[in-house]
Amino acid sequence: MNLIVEHSGGLKINKDLLREINSIDNIMFATSHNNSPVIEGEKVAGTRIIPLVIDERPIKHIERICSQVNLIEIRPYNSYKAGVVTTGNEVFYGRIQEAFGPELRNKLESYGSEVIGQIIVPDSKELIQKAIKKLIEQGAEIILTTGGMSVDPDDVTLSAIKELGTNIVTYGAPVLPGAMFLLGYLNNIPIMGLPGCVMYAKTTIFDLILPRVLTGEKISKADFIELGHGGLCLECKPCTFPHCSFGKGV
Repeated sequence: MNLIVEHSGGLKINKDLLREINSIDNIMFATSHNNSPVIEGEKVAGTRIIPLVIDERPIKHIERICSQVNLIEIRPYNSYKAGVVTTGNEVFYGRIQEAFGPELRNKLESYGSEVIGQIIVPDSKELIQKAIKKLIEQGAEIILTTGGMSVDPDDVTLSAIKELGTNIVTYGAPVLPGAMFLLGYLNNIPIMGLPGCVMYAKTTIFDLILPRVLTGEKISKADFIELGHGGLCLECKPCTFPHCSFGKGV
């Protein structure tokens, strides 16, 4: 028997329960990777009885434990309004062209969300904070900041986000591309600081975290630590993400 997805969303597997089921002789249950984005009609799990005939007791046991806790969930994506704050003197003064906006709009729209506004500001903590507050006042439920996430002296985006009172979950992630990613929560509003790779690399840390945030999941530091196993994008040609090893530790 195979399990086919009826609607798009984020796949959540109870790995402890899956391990318990597969420790029972003569029964197997295989799934796709935890936290994978899935679409309607996609196969995500399958189960078999190994021999032709089996005693019904282990089946009844599995039915009982699965009635108490979900083995598999498909968490639907919520429709979020996102605000983008693009920082950097080079962009603000027109010395280089802003390129994050179209990419972020495309990714948000592919999950049923939208960018409601983008504000470009120079490397000023006060102006970055003012832009974040303005977008939240306009209804933004997620804030994405671009630029200023490295260690140059004029990169003040991180300190601007911190000094707003944001609870920083992580600055830095064991994922390539995407090591300089930031995630924090300001009054439960997710704020993501995006490294430059999001602008030019097809698949990055943003593609691992964004779908989970859009299901309403609150990401923890432990979640980021887990990403290290499988956190290396192999940059395959053509890219087959999410049907690949990227971000999918055992």
